[in-house]
This record gives sequence, structure tokens and C-alpha cells, in this order.
Amino acid sequence: MTSKRSRAVFAAVALAGAVAIAWAVYARLSSDDGEGRGGARGERPVPVEVVPIVESGPITLRRAFSGTLEAPARFVVAPEVGGRVERLLVDLGDRVERGQVVAELDDEAFVQEVAVAEAELAVAEANLTDAKNSAVTARRDLDRTRELHQRGIVSDAQLDAARAAHLSGSSRVEVARAQVKRAEAALAGARVRLGYTTITADWTGGDDTRVVGARYVDVGATVSAHADLLLIVELDPILGVFFVTEESYGHLSVDQPVTLTTDAYPGESFPGEVSRIAPIFQESSRQARIELSVANGERRLKPGMFVRASVVLDRVEDATIVPAEAVVRRKDRDGVFVVDEEAMVARWRPVTLGIREGDRIQVSGEGLRGRVITLGAQMAADGARVTIPDAPAEPPEADEVPGR
Repeated sequence: MTSKRSRAVFAAVALAGAVAIAWAVYARLSSDDGEGRGGARGERPVPVEVVPIVESGPITLRRAFSGTLEAPARFVVAPEVGGRVERLLVDLGDRVERGQVVAELDDEAFVQEVAVAEAELAVAEANLTDAKNSAVTARRDLDRTRELHQRGIVSDAQLDAARAAHLSGSSRVEVARAQVKRAEAALAGARVRLGYTTITADWTGGDDTRVVGARYVDVGATVSAHADLLLIVELDPILGVFFVTEESYGHLSVDQPVTLTTDAYPGESFPGEVSRIAPIFQESSRQARIELSVANGERRLKPGMFVRASVVLDRVEDATIVPAEAVVRRKDRDGVFVVDEEAMVARWRPVTLGIREGDRIQVSGEGLRGRVITLGAQMAADGARVTIPDAPAEPPEADEVPGR
């Protein structure tokens, strides 16, 4: 019983000591708000590390975004007529010039269709010739009958019959002419369909040279009209796409320089520029689409590659910069501790934060001169005595020299 009671007393004493220590630390930190004084006579100096109020110079706000590459233009080659694929003149990865023949279909049926249309046109033209001859004969008969009618040799009925024959002949000519036009149209259509068996890659706009991105059929396959045969893509320039939140959106503008990197080419970067900025944010992600134009003359960059886009969002040429570790927060205010070199005490300086670049951060405020505390800033207080362990020791006063 005595042993258990002793352990309980010891635990209670230890707990009380821990609470007292915690309360002392809390009271010290609470007083360090830019108003309290931690430099009372006899207080032990706080060891700190300092650096000069870092340079007054340029600082850059740079952001890296993850994205992908896309082809800026895609052209699907598809036949206008169905048939059997007789030849494929390009394959995956081949370069294609604008208007180049890339495939051919079996054209035997279309050749026969042209031959039939030519024969029908010949028949229609012969019918037209016959109708014209008949119309000429009917005209002559009408003229002769009209003359004889004036002389009283033929009757009115005979004259009317001659007139009717003439009108009928003229109508036959018009019908024959229409049949010729129809046959000509049929022949033209047959020849167009025959031409469709030779398939070209003919696109508008963009580069004159593109690349086969995909092949969907093989030689010998039978395809229907408008079935996909090949995918032709543009690779120079190539399109980069990434998405940004509202925080970065306002810093972007068209023609803004961008640097791209990709795991496919470690250590290399590719320059580009912002080409388009979406005017709306996607409701699901609350992000906006940003498109980049990247020169790709050697066509090393490919659609579908994962890339990282580095963009300079802002830059200040003449900024006061401190290490990020020097910034502390007290009572909802950011600030730094500057060392008063004469009194060797810490002075609290409230600051407004600006651009952060790596482990450096832009600050603005009053009294930012001299050296700023980095290590030990969290334990410092305004007016607290400090000591800099790495600083050279001051020479002793004359009356403190040993032996005197």
C-alpha cells in the first residue's frame, strides 16, 4: 500500500511540474505579440541565428502546372463511296503532304458505271439528232401546207394537222435535249464516284505537312462510305493544355511565355506561349482551360505526352526579400524579428507578405533594416535579449582583463 501511495504522489508531482512548464511556455509565447517586453534585467538571452535583411532585388512568382499535349488539328480520311481497299500508300507515322493520295479502292464497278453512263449519253444524243431532223421536216411541211392553203389547194384541216406535227416535233426536240442533259449529269456523277476511289488527304488551313496518327483499316478490307481510314494530325506547332484555378487565372494573358518539360526528354525544356484562355470555368472542377502553342519543328513532342508547364505569373524588380523561415505569425499578424545591434535585443516588425519564390519571400513594412532572425524567431519576443552563437566574441573591458 505504501509503494502504491508513493507512486501516486510522484505521478501527481510530475504532472504538476509539466503543467507549470507548459504554462510558462504559453505565457512567454502569448506575451510575444509585438508589444510585450522580454528583455527584463537578468533574463537569459535567447540564442538565435540571423541573416542580413536579404537583398533588395527582383523576385519572381512562378507556378508549375501539369498538363498534356494535343494535336491542334485532326483530319480523318474517309472515302465518299464504299468498296474494297486496294492500296494504302501511307502508314502510321508517315508524313503526308496536303492533297497527297493516301489510299485507293477497287474501281472496277465504278469504271463499268461510267461506261454505262457514256452509252446512255450517246443514245440520248442520237435521239436529240433524230428529233431535230423530224422537227426540220415538220417545219418544211408546215411552210408548204400554208402556201397551198393560201392558194386554196389544201383545206383548213390539213393546215391544222401540219401545224400540230410541227409543234410535236419541237416538243420532241426539247424532250431529247433534256434527256441529253440528264445523261450528261449521270455520266458526270459516275466519273465523280470513280474519282472517289482515289482517296486524298486534303485539308484546309494549318501546316502543309502533317503526320499519320492512326490507321484504322488494312489492305483488302471492305469499307462503307464515310468509314474512317486514317487519322492525319498536325504536330507543328503542337498544342499544350492545362487547367488553372481562380488564384492563377488573373495572372495569365495571351502570348505570355511558358516553358514546358516532359519525362520523355529529361533535362530539356521547350519554349511556348499562351495561345487561348477559356472565358469560363468548369463547374465540376472550378478550373479554366489554358491552351499553349509550342514550336515543334523536329516533331519530338507527341500528342498525349504528359508535360509540366512553368509560367511566370508576376515579377517585382525591386523587392525587400527575407528567408521564408524568418516570417512568424503573432495574433493574426505576419512579421519578422530584426536584431537591434546596439542593445542586442529583438525588435518585432509587422510586415505584409508578397511574392514567394522557393525559400525567399517578399515583405514590406517599416524598420526593415539590419539583420533578421531566422532560427529562434519562434521563441523571440519584442525587446527580448538575444545572442548570436556564431558571432565573434567582443573583447573584454579593461577592468575585466585577467591579472589586472
